[in-house]
Amino acid sequence: MPAERLAGLLDFMQAAERLKDTLRSGATRRGRPESTAEHSWRLALMVLVFERELAGIDVLKLLKLCIVHDLGEAISGDVPAPLQTADDNRVARERQDFETLCAPLPPDVARHLMDLWGEYSAAETPEARMAKGLDKLETMLQHQLMPLQNTSFYSFNLTYGTRQTDFQPLTRQIRKDVDAGTRAIMEGAVEPGFRYRAASKDD
Repeated sequence: MPAERLAGLLDFMQAAERLKDTLRSGATRRGRPESTAEHSWRLALMVLVFERELAGIDVLKLLKLCIVHDLGEAISGDVPAPLQTADDNRVARERQDFETLCAPLPPDVARHLMDLWGEYSAAETPEARMAKGLDKLETMLQHQLMPLQNTSFYSFNLTYGTRQTDFQPLTRQIRKDVDAGTRAIMEGAVEPGFRYRAASKDD
């Protein structure tokens, strides 16, 4: 590998590390603010866990989409879902930030990552749509681990991302259980951090 190519790859890795310090509105079960890097890691883990259920999906492509989907936030940060609007220019800004982040990379690698980001953003392929759906579900699962929140917080979760999760049987099935868990927390039937198996009526 040419030294210049190696330097570009390493410089990108060092720049992408900023995602570890990019905080989201959610938190861990201990109440510590969650980073976007942690969200992306668990989203990728979710793909691995559900791999056998992903018939017709290119799992390697899906993993790549999940890894890059929020990388642009390493520069400008995350915008909480309740604050997002249709005209906030968020997607264009995030694309520009991702281009800036990819600048040190060799052109072929930068182009590959930008193509992945564009595919995720467009949400037209089965893999991109699945990534969008799982992204919403991972967020809602994390919200169930946070210390107890107010009713409006959980009410928002019940309508959050339905367009992305309703397109496919698997995401619909997961969504059904996740929504049931959210309602159970709202009603005081379970505490945040409950176990799904323990809460299941089938066991």
